[in-house]
Amino acid sequence: MKKYMLICLCALFVSMPLSEAEAVSNKPIHWGFAKSKEHRPPDAGKELTALLKKYDAFYLGNTKKKEIYFTFDNGYENGYTPKILDVLKKHQVPGTFFVTGHFVKDQPGLVKRMAEEGHIIGNHSYHHPDLTTKSTKEIKEELDRVNEAVYKITGKQDNLYLRPPRGVFSERVLKETKQLGYQTVFWSVAFVDWHIHHQKGKQYAYDQMMKQAHPGAIYLLHTVSRDNAEALDDAITALKKQGYSFKSLDDLMLDKVWHLPQL
Repeated sequence: MKKYMLICLCALFVSMPLSEAEAVSNKPIHWGFAKSKEHRPPDAGKELTALLKKYDAFYLGNTKKKEIYFTFDNGYENGYTPKILDVLKKHQVPGTFFVTGHFVKDQPGLVKRMAEEGHIIGNHSYHHPDLTTKSTKEIKEELDRVNEAVYKITGKQDNLYLRPPRGVFSERVLKETKQLGYQTVFWSVAFVDWHIHHQKGKQYAYDQMMKQAHPGAIYLLHTVSRDNAEALDDAITALKKQGYSFKSLDDLMLDKVWHLPQL
């Protein structure tokens, strides 16, 4: 029932036509914000917040609720995704895994496990390109190929969430991906965790996860990180002690009171 309601909600978003006469910019935007401190949500600024709101994209949940949403980017496998899945299963925490074509092709067993354990599989594009450099047709092909590959493994065709590769997007990309039926999901918590040869240790990852925590937080964690895999169990335990609970992006979409910061 929840998935049916969610699909109907997203269909409603898609059915709202955007003016074809409206000129939209393809100037690349690199997602960024001032990091959270003392459990206060970060601020992406009025102009960028307004742009996201225009196309139903988001980077925060309900900032009045102590809820956290874990999302993971999976460009390739580095041996740590199984441990991350083990931790999520132990704590009964849902996650969203944004996968590339390479990851799906290389790790069908992990993709199947994600689906079987109740996690959401999001779209991170097939080749991980800067979408602002791609034509409308190429963008659709990038996203369709991931959906088709995931469907062959899981039998699921409800891939509703998109994370633009490299955090690079434009108004044109937001508009065209919305028209394709996607909810673009950014993040409000992140740190440099993707350099596999420059990991800083479990404590660093734990400290970053804790000090940037805030109500409605959408975490971006890379599964190639040894530090993340080692710190996640302790971070979830500590966040629970602080009163945080963990929800999925589907829960967020169905929460009618969630919103971006007021303009």
